[in-house]
Amino acid sequence: MNKPSSFFTNPNAPGAHQTAVGQTAVGQTVGGVTEQVVASYIVTFLKPEMLHVYRQLTALRGFKPVVFAQKRENPGQFPFESLRVIPKPRSHQLRRFWQKQICRQPITIYRSEARRILEAFHEVRADLAHVYFGHIGVHLLPLLEICDLPVVVSFHGADAQVHLDQPAHLAKTRRMLDLATLLLVRSESLAQRLVDMGCAREKIRLHRTGIPLEQIAFQQRRQPQDADWRCVQACRLIEKKGLKTSLQAFAQFALAHPKATFTIAGEGPQLEELRALSQRLGLGGKVFFRGFLPQTELGALFQDAHLFLHPSQLGGDGDQEGIPNSMLEAMASGLPVVATRHGGIAEAIEHGVSGLLVAERDAEALAQAMLHLAANPGVYAEMSAAAARRVASEFALAAQAQILEQIYQEALDIRGARKVRRPEPG
Repeated sequence: MNKPSSFFTNPNAPGAHQTAVGQTAVGQTVGGVTEQVVASYIVTFLKPEMLHVYRQLTALRGFKPVVFAQKRENPGQFPFESLRVIPKPRSHQLRRFWQKQICRQPITIYRSEARRILEAFHEVRADLAHVYFGHIGVHLLPLLEICDLPVVVSFHGADAQVHLDQPAHLAKTRRMLDLATLLLVRSESLAQRLVDMGCAREKIRLHRTGIPLEQIAFQQRRQPQDADWRCVQACRLIEKKGLKTSLQAFAQFALAHPKATFTIAGEGPQLEELRALSQRLGLGGKVFFRGFLPQTELGALFQDAHLFLHPSQLGGDGDQEGIPNSMLEAMASGLPVVATRHGGIAEAIEHGVSGLLVAERDAEALAQAMLHLAANPGVYAEMSAAAARRVASEFALAAQAQILEQIYQEALDIRGARKVRRPEPG
């Protein structure tokens, strides 16, 4: 495993050499062990594509997460008892119109909302707050301005997108970055984006996506004997996922391997455009759009596939990847990956070892990489094993949960000794 860069860690910071997480003197005592409470603010709990957040919450052991949300969705898929819904005020549409359309400002909560949320944090005796994601940190700016708890804000990808030519948005983002105790990023590339916005380097901590390896069966891949190559990509159908590049590359690959198929799992605004492109490329009967798949079906799709594509690219609106979760799950299952040098992807894939990387928007290079793996069975087989090893060494959920709890403890230490907890009511 690569050692953490000093870009993200301060060995002299309080808590950098702490003992086991959860053994401090504050918090609630459960079975003789002190349990600290983290107020996790997630606007909608929980959208299907946010499974990685659910995994992170439920993997915590030394901290008890209590979720605060504006809206509850998919309770059957994401059961969670410690949850409080604080809905938007009735005037939120008026607020949206006034702040966004008239004042040209990012939408932020009212100060009365901020006080109500902070009171709710106090009611559950929270020790610190964790805000998901960066743009929600800006939305909660009035809360951060009055919060007497350490605040951690995490960035996962698109939420690090701020147009530097929009002064109002940039100013509020910088204010949020300044008020937060620590900032979490999924990749080094996202860390650099925060620095470019004016964030202090010493506040940034690297916290990778956690993959539950015990839930993903590894399968050593071998090339199909009948050249029946099954390619797959799983993602939101949006520009930054590079799906047009994928289709163009697959069209070239299919000329050499006529039995090949390409399955795209996911939903999004590009669906009809991608279907039309597939037809123009003469891929009728070879490309399948499966829509959003539950985790069990997605896992089965990965097990049945031979190649995973993810040629991410910088969107026209500046949208950039962190490290795609579906790509990591595919690698953990043993799927060789062909992707692009974009965002944090190169931090997960060592080119030529655990996958192949090409330039963004280069369909020809992507096709050549696919053809290279098809022509070299030994390279293909070794890349299958190396991909799984890479995920196990850098992205295991249990290890990343421990890192998160260490970051929580560091945030508490940075803010100084916790104030004496409020007495139990009554």
